[in-house]
Amino acid sequence: MHQYAVRDVERMLGLSRSAVRTMVEAGFVSPARGPRNAWLFSFQDLIVLRTAQALASASIPRRRINRSLKELRRHLPGTMPLSGLSISAVGDRVVVKEGGSAWQAESGQYLLAFEGNPADGSLNVIDRKRPAPAPARTGDWFAKAVVLEGTDPVAAAEAYVHALAANPTHLEAHINLGRLLHEANRLPEAEQAYRDAIKACGNDALLLYNFGVLLDDMDRKPEAVETYEAALLADPNLADCHYNLALLCEELNKQQQAIRHLAQYRRLMGKSKDQ
Repeated sequence: MHQYAVRDVERMLGLSRSAVRTMVEAGFVSPARGPRNAWLFSFQDLIVLRTAQALASASIPRRRINRSLKELRRHLPGTMPLSGLSISAVGDRVVVKEGGSAWQAESGQYLLAFEGNPADGSLNVIDRKRPAPAPARTGDWFAKAVVLEGTDPVAAAEAYVHALAANPTHLEAHINLGRLLHEANRLPEAEQAYRDAIKACGNDALLLYNFGVLLDDMDRKPEAVETYEAALLADPNLADCHYNLALLCEELNKQQQAIRHLAQYRRLMGKSKDQ
């Protein structure tokens, strides 16, 4: 079974490293340990992490989240089903949709068909007799894009564009689209994608970090420094950002800042190894 490092979780789910650490410490997932004691997450862990974030944002009590997620794990497939999978908070319940079926996570009871966005906890009941809608909703396109990334990055990028057309404020879709364009060396398009994302979603730490990496690769060092610093204002515990900023400051002969950020990086990495 494929396993995912913390960096993979950040990339695929748009979560910061500190958010992942918080949810692990809360007991929502129990990742395996790999080389150097690093966390390794399963596919099920990815789904549970994304769900835990959505449920916590919906103010579901932690005890209820833990109980729901424990039962949810028993029903989840080992890989993403072709029909797609979406999860929502409905009141204080966790509801899972797989293909044309919907079921309550805690009890396994099947519910009416529904459509909605797991990220905002919304759900609308629909009549099963009506034809199933085309996969044009944000969650459907986002899930499709995540699956396509490993086999067809171009199609994945197009799917993220569709997700953003349905919901221009979908942060994870913005982040993943920018990264895919960057990896494909479509640098001007990646820059525009990140600028659109900042305009739509504000100064998210991971978004700004990825944008800083792009500006660094485009040899726009002073802009990259400013962008990394903005990312650290949003999340001071972003270890990789401290490391990249230390290297940049050294290149720009800002030795004091380089030493400070390298020390922060080592402190944060030391904390991670102790977990």
